[in-house]
Amino acid sequence: MTIARKIAYNVVLNSFLKVISTVALSLFSIRLITGYLGQEGFGQYSTVLAFFAFFSALADLGLGSVTAREISREGADEKNILDKVFSLRLSSSLAVFLLSPLLLIFFNYSHDLKISIVIIAGAVVFSTASLLLNGVFQKRLAMDRVAWVEFAGKLFQVGLIVLIVRNNLGFLAITTALSMSLAFNAIGVFSLSRRYVKFYPHFDFAYWRSFLHESLPMGATAIITFMYFKLDTIILSVLQPSAHVGIYNVAYKIIENLIFFPAMLAGLILPILSRFIFTNHKQFKDIADKTFIVFLLIIAPIVIGTFFLAPDIIYIISGGGFPESVLVLRILIFALGFIFFGHFFTTLLVVGNAQKKLMKALLIAAVFNIALNMFLITRYSYIGAALSSVVTETFVAIMTAFLVKKYIRYTPSFKPIGKIALSGAMMGGALLILKPYNFLIAGTVGVATYLLFLWLTRAVTTDEILGLVSRRGAIVSVEIETPLS
Repeated sequence: MTIARKIAYNVVLNSFLKVISTVALSLFSIRLITGYLGQEGFGQYSTVLAFFAFFSALADLGLGSVTAREISREGADEKNILDKVFSLRLSSSLAVFLLSPLLLIFFNYSHDLKISIVIIAGAVVFSTASLLLNGVFQKRLAMDRVAWVEFAGKLFQVGLIVLIVRNNLGFLAITTALSMSLAFNAIGVFSLSRRYVKFYPHFDFAYWRSFLHESLPMGATAIITFMYFKLDTIILSVLQPSAHVGIYNVAYKIIENLIFFPAMLAGLILPILSRFIFTNHKQFKDIADKTFIVFLLIIAPIVIGTFFLAPDIIYIISGGGFPESVLVLRILIFALGFIFFGHFFTTLLVVGNAQKKLMKALLIAAVFNIALNMFLITRYSYIGAALSSVVTETFVAIMTAFLVKKYIRYTPSFKPIGKIALSGAMMGGALLILKPYNFLIAGTVGVATYLLFLWLTRAVTTDEILGLVSRRGAIVSVEIETPLS
């Protein structure tokens, strides 16, 4: 099967399952949790999730991205790499879990909140294992299998939350449900990975030292990324009431559920870019340009649609209990736009072995973000946190774009941006006119308007669309490895 066709299949199926998970399941579970816990309780739940992100970053060590890169290289001994790196991943996750209670000594949280944070620290063992194994599927452009597992895991989690709410089992049970769903995903992904490569944990400290020399810059990047991506919630939880944390995170949860688009696209394209970046720069640039255009096409309707439909979106997700979150969402959606491009440029730096340059840039961004959050949250609470996110993500996108131009010798093509902007403006006009009408009607007409003007302006031609699924339009033809018998 051609790479282009395989990518197209993965993008379509992953997008379909993710949209179902996000719209029908994740948002439904948030609706249940916000209605059950209220602003204060949801604020505490959001604090637990922020610590989960922190513990995941600590245990990351950069292993996931570098493993995907290494096993995708020609002639790589995939089983040997996974044997040793998987054992390293388990060791780092267990260490974080055992150290988590000591960290909580410094926080003046309630007893239930501290217990929940320790429970979620244990779930890091499962989540980090799943992320590491994604490289096995990325290499074979088989992320559709991971998408099915995650979809089933989301169904499992929602089912647990329904039982918890109906039986009034309390805050701790909600946190436990999340941990159980992560364990479900880890078991599923591990089982499927055995069809491609059968590996067993192997402790090799000399290999660990060598591998960590390559991966630690990315591990530091994960911690730094957390500092500017999720630390605002922890700062809010310390400086402001839990209700303010809840107001902010109802809107932020929407952004989190949309981030899968750039992360998914970056993950799918990473192995392909890795093959060409040092051997065929023209081919590399062609693939990168097409990916950048896809990012532009996706982000425009998401930002515009969310800005105009924010009141309806917040109401659907949280009911009538979080009206203050509307303004927060309208601010944060612009941060999402820059997150898209930050993902794109970060991926290019990873495949170009420029992790250390990336780490330095993100460290600057993290320090800047912490200072900005401390200043704005103290004065403007959740609005300050939202503004800080937009400014920081803009800063990160600009810095990573500069690094890509300097060290990877690549600048994306902005040729269709005018046509995409015009199509987006027409969509915004349609949504403004249809503001009094039903959310579904307005949203459907808005998207249809956007697609119509993309076609009228030929921002994307019919030949380019057909090229994604035809042999003639394939980027390159390779054999995709089949499962082990």
